[in-house]
Amino acid sequence: MRETGRHTGPVGGEPRPLLLAHARVIDPARGADFNGDVLISGGVIRDAGFGLANAGLPDGTEVVDCRGCVVAPGLVDMRAFVGEPGAEHLETLATASHAAAAGGVTTLVCQPDTDPVVDDPAIVDFILRRARDTAVVRVHPAAGITKGLKGEEMTEIGLLKAAGAVAFTDGPRSLASAQVLRRALTYARDFDALIVHHTEDATMSQGAMNEGEFASRLGLSGIPKAAEAIVLERDVRLVASTHARYHAAALTCAESLEILERAKAAGLPVTAAATINHLCFNELDVGSYRTFFKVRPPLRAEDDRAALIRALSSGLIDVVVSDHRPQDVEGKRLPFSEAEPGAIGLETLLSAALRLVHAEQVDLVNLLHALSTGPARILGLDAGTLRPGAPADVIVFDPGLPFILDPEQLKSRSRNTPFDAARLQGRVLRTIVAGATVYEYV
Repeated sequence: MRETGRHTGPVGGEPRPLLLAHARVIDPARGADFNGDVLISGGVIRDAGFGLANAGLPDGTEVVDCRGCVVAPGLVDMRAFVGEPGAEHLETLATASHAAAAGGVTTLVCQPDTDPVVDDPAIVDFILRRARDTAVVRVHPAAGITKGLKGEEMTEIGLLKAAGAVAFTDGPRSLASAQVLRRALTYARDFDALIVHHTEDATMSQGAMNEGEFASRLGLSGIPKAAEAIVLERDVRLVASTHARYHAAALTCAESLEILERAKAAGLPVTAAATINHLCFNELDVGSYRTFFKVRPPLRAEDDRAALIRALSSGLIDVVVSDHRPQDVEGKRLPFSEAEPGAIGLETLLSAALRLVHAEQVDLVNLLHALSTGPARILGLDAGTLRPGAPADVIVFDPGLPFILDPEQLKSRSRNTPFDAARLQGRVLRTIVAGATVYEYV
């Protein structure tokens, strides 16, 4: 396995032109799925079509035979916690970006629950500058909806957006006050800003795992699905009165999907994501108190997981996120009820999601749409497409390549993966950002 720097050409120069030849080319932004080539030059997509080599290539073009592989837009991950600033022992922008590149993520949105909190334009600027200096993929900060993420006083949404914040969220915290959220939605609407909300009532979410028979058998306190559905129902009503753009950060249960479907049918500007963990696992995976499966919101019942997969396949769920949340050994090697929630997921996002394709539960084009085109459109980013002229953020992956995940080989600074020793099928072979190869598996 080899990771490269940003440039594949002369040091300090432009990357060499690159032809990805004989691949299955998928551009979910245009519904394209064909066998052909992709030509990259000057940091942008020059063309995607058939027999591009026959039409003549720029001088010095590197030609890569991609037979048996898929060429697609780089993934856009809307929900990843990066410890920097304040928790660099868990993750830094550099380590998160290398993990992202290895997983095919070319753009990630980092969450605001850092120390200090991302609630000031100066912190947004710090993250952007730090990412430019240390990260190998594109990094965009999300800023807090409220100051200090305390759910009380709104941040300066206009100033934060001007500084570079692409969305506004209080991270893993839900706003208890409907009035505060209503004001934030109204204010965000005037700046065409996106509100991303964690839909989980704090007073009902003090348990350790999903409420139900299995939790009772394990002797663990449960978190009911109503904790999510009640907040989402409230939020949708607030969107109806404000007409602001709203995104549910991570839905987990069938009841929430019914609310989402009604909201979309009414024409409201509402979108939603599901995490890769909730699409791949259910509450039974907690097994004998396995803390790597403790996430927030909790893993739900198998019926809810199946409902999420159907919603993803139909397009009701717009986005799949890694919900990358690194924790150290001290945070996880505790009794289940006391362990910190969260799992890393940047590097395994695509490989894990391909389980749904191999099981014939989701079409590959639809899956890639939810992993790239969908989040890019919601965030207003020029990404998630292979159209000529678009930034050359591209991945090459072999959907059939099997491997067993070894946590010690992961790029993340933390090791709390629920896919520890899992058999996965499908691996990223090359990740390209702005025309330069930033990761290559050999």
